[in-house]
Amino acid sequence: MFYVAEVEDHVRVEPRHFGLATKDAVAEQLEESYVKTMHKELGFVISVIGVKEVGEGIIIPGDGAAYYKSLFTVLVWKPELHELVPGVIKEITNFGAFMQIGPTQGMIHISQTMEDFVSLSKTGNLQGKMSKRSLNVGDSCLARIVAISYKGGEPKIGLTMRQPGLGKVEWLEEAKKKAVVAARKAEKGESVAKKGKKEKKE
Repeated sequence: MFYVAEVEDHVRVEPRHFGLATKDAVAEQLEESYVKTMHKELGFVISVIGVKEVGEGIIIPGDGAAYYKSLFTVLVWKPELHELVPGVIKEITNFGAFMQIGPTQGMIHISQTMEDFVSLSKTGNLQGKMSKRSLNVGDSCLARIVAISYKGGEPKIGLTMRQPGLGKVEWLEEAKKKAVVAARKAEKGESVAKKGKKEKKE
């Protein structure tokens, strides 16, 4: 999920930014040191929105940089358990698929790709035995986050597409069309039944 977060931190501004106004130097440094980084509390930093306040600079002996206590806002993406996430399949393996979600990837175990017995085909896609559905690199999908682990560097994200309303976009469109057809048939059946009752009364 995307958030706007307010952060207070001591920003280490490198000497190459000293020619700029202090606020601009802090903003430049934040772009270099914060954007595309991942913080467990914040999530993935997408961009720096703005610098609100900059305090007095501190120089530490032996370090050529200056440190400024700063207050700034950032746009972040943080995975949330049970969140619905759209994405694109980036890699297919014999144990599942990797899907790009926001700035990172999540893993869909082969058993969680669809409601079917699934195997890796000779052409390199995941194939459902009964449904004949296939999952390929480049497919747009909707998944749900079912596991997040912060062991190590970036979080490991587990996804599922087995629940109703999830899966490849084409599958969801097919399901919608079938639901519309079924609803129309049901309406037609009800109106025929009502007409029959009316005729009996007369």
